[in-house]
Amino acid sequence: MRSRGDRWSRGRPAPPTLTAAATRRSHSPAVPQLSLHTPIGDISVSEEDGAIVSVDWGWSSVQNESALLRRARAQLHAYFDGELAAFDLPLAPPGTAYQRRVWQALCGIPYGSTRSYLDLAHTAGGSPRSVGQANASNPIPLIIPCHRVVATSHLGGYSGGDGLATKRWLLAHEALAQPLLLPTPFAAA
Repeated sequence: MRSRGDRWSRGRPAPPTLTAAATRRSHSPAVPQLSLHTPIGDISVSEEDGAIVSVDWGWSSVQNESALLRRARAQLHAYFDGELAAFDLPLAPPGTAYQRRVWQALCGIPYGSTRSYLDLAHTAGGSPRSVGQANASNPIPLIIPCHRVVATSHLGGYSGGDGLATKRWLLAHEALAQPLLLPTPFAAA
């Protein structure tokens, strides 16, 4: 069921904190996984040890949902409905310490905004190229918003879905949904 009018559509909460994951884990069929249809194609969300560890493009042959995955599905539907500006899910992306720093910085990019690879290099350390490599390795796209990173002179790349067409769609979607996130000019008395 899609969530209507939840608290995320009215404000911009603090970005989620990524939990540390020491090494890249491989997902076995026993890992709870749930697939869903979205406007940018089918995606599959995986959970491990009570945290989201991946969002993959395509439909998984294994469907083993959990309460957390149902919550992720509801939030993803709300995001695509233009009702959710930030996800509230525990995340544990497997990667290096540097990659996790970059992904944490991605979570700080506000909905409907973009940052350059250079901006993120100043925030997370490294170079624009290393930020781009960490971005391309993001195991939780959409929820960790790597689509909000652009080059200083052009759109940059995108490795998810249909590539740049998917990135353009996501950025346009967030730009169109922005008015839904503005506070009401008059408070109820």
